[in-house]
Amino acid sequence: MPSLNKVMLIGNLGRDPEIRYTEGSGDSVCNFSVATTDKWTNKNGDAQERTEWHDCVVFGKTADLMMEYTKAGTLLYVEGALQTRSWEDRETGEKKYKTEIKAFKVNWLHNVQRMEDHE
Repeated sequence: MPSLNKVMLIGNLGRDPEIRYTEGSGDSVCNFSVATTDKWTNKNGDAQERTEWHDCVVFGKTADLMMEYTKAGTLLYVEGALQTRSWEDRETGEKKYKTEIKAFKVNWLHNVQRMEDHE
């Protein structure tokens, strides 16, 4: 049976991206977080808001471009897939897990205005 693992986000970079390089090959790896915010009005007419934080990782040239051209607050379109990785904690030996978005496409949306800016 076919399956699909695809994530698409439009949101703001939560903090400046962080880069590291793989051992051996020296490939660039950039970690960043994107905030997406849902806004609505509840049944009492009160404005409500909820922000979700999405941890993302990107590799290679895109990682280098993220470091060069983005900073906290940058509006981004991110497309990728969910990926869960595991490792053993160096201090406790406990197995840890992290689910993140392995991005394969990142677009800077610096000239895009949000719909609510026009209301």
